[in-house]
Amino acid sequence: MNPQINTLFVASEVVPFAKTGGLADVSGALPKALAALGVNVKVVMPRYYSIDRETLEHIPMALGVDMGSMGELWAGVYRSHLSGSDVEIYFIDHEAFYGRSGLYHEEEAYADNDIRFVFLSKAALQLSRALGFRPDIVHANDWHTAALPVLLKTTLREDAFFKESASVLTLHNLQHQGVFAKELMDVLGVDWRYFNPMQLEAMDNVNLLKGGIAFCDALTTVSRKYAHEIQTPEFGFGLEAHIRAHAHKLYGILNGVDYEEWSPAVDPYIAARYDSNSFEGKALCKRDLQERFGLPLREDVPLIGFVGRFVTQKGIELIATVLEGLLAMDIQMVMLGSGEQWAEAFFSNMAGKYPDRFGCHIGYNNALAHQIEAGSDLFLMPSLFEPCGLNQIYSLRYGTLPIVRATGGLDDTIVNYDPATGEGNGFKFWYATPDALYHTVQWAVDTCRYQPEAFRAMQLRAMKAHFSWKDAARQYLDIYLALYYQNRIKRYQ
Repeated sequence: MNPQINTLFVASEVVPFAKTGGLADVSGALPKALAALGVNVKVVMPRYYSIDRETLEHIPMALGVDMGSMGELWAGVYRSHLSGSDVEIYFIDHEAFYGRSGLYHEEEAYADNDIRFVFLSKAALQLSRALGFRPDIVHANDWHTAALPVLLKTTLREDAFFKESASVLTLHNLQHQGVFAKELMDVLGVDWRYFNPMQLEAMDNVNLLKGGIAFCDALTTVSRKYAHEIQTPEFGFGLEAHIRAHAHKLYGILNGVDYEEWSPAVDPYIAARYDSNSFEGKALCKRDLQERFGLPLREDVPLIGFVGRFVTQKGIELIATVLEGLLAMDIQMVMLGSGEQWAEAFFSNMAGKYPDRFGCHIGYNNALAHQIEAGSDLFLMPSLFEPCGLNQIYSLRYGTLPIVRATGGLDDTIVNYDPATGEGNGFKFWYATPDALYHTVQWAVDTCRYQPEAFRAMQLRAMKAHFSWKDAARQYLDIYLALYYQNRIKRYQ
């Protein structure tokens, strides 16, 4: 029997409390899957002021947090549970840092993001101590909490409470690294000898993610392909050599999906429920989606959906470049998202120019995201890089065949259609060019229109694909256990 592992899981965003991307989905689902395997896990995040304190339990505790050159700062603590579980989630309450309308930015990134998230890391450790929760594993996520491995291996190395705590750092998106002025060293409170190119220093600045990679005991990414890609110049964002130096502790673990939320058999947001044995409801969902966007009610036209941020990473420029060519194929297309101003303006204008073929909703609407997954025939994800991606996995369950660039988790989860054998569950292209995207969409549309039996067989096969959080959690637990035993072996050496 495995020992019970105490895990302190710290993230900047967790569903359903706060979300800007996939990090929140992982942080809301993985701890529950770990708990189901017997891990004793507690989650910590900021109490952003978008989170109503009246919905939380106030903990009568004042946390004094040593912020180095800034002195001691204080935080309040609230508590709740991850949805549908007994997993406790704690909220660090500090108005000066988190009492704002955004998580990371409004028009621009907050100038004090470095201090805000160093404070989160230090407060999480202080909370663990105050609760008497001695963590075997401290699980950090992205740059926002990358200070945790740094602190555990430097200022807390000989601390009796944390001496046997190992750290895991998960990279959800390497593009964002937490690069700040070197004076942050004094707030971190770590010795300046760690300000060197092998650990925390990058171009005379502090790179928090670089430091986390250097000091963590295990480094994970959210897909196998992405673990390989980030060791190359194309995807490493300047850290590829640093990551290769730490590749001995690097693991790629594909994210799972919460099928209690993302499944057409149980989805409360869609017009008709369906599954692979009773597929008729998908046609009703398509009609409902066309009505919502004011498109002609045509069963015969291939309908392509997109849900995501309007940013370069998601291949939004590629879509904009070929959009009018795609619409000339006699298709319908709907998009849900927000992001760069030019993109919001461009796609809104295209919706006005082609009202019978193209619909666009600026912003995010969870119900509409579900309706697009259910009502579309095809789902477009031409990402320039994609650490894991979740929408392509949602699409599979909804029988909506993905069109993806073969990168990161998109490549790991989508099997390219083979017309000779009929095998596959989607359509892939490799080069991030407008021509590659255009011709792959054309191939997918032609398959939908002229090979309906092969297309339907692919849809039904796609719906049976399974990407469980239980499988991912088992792999994380294997890492946790290995670190747990390594630390205890060291104790007796």
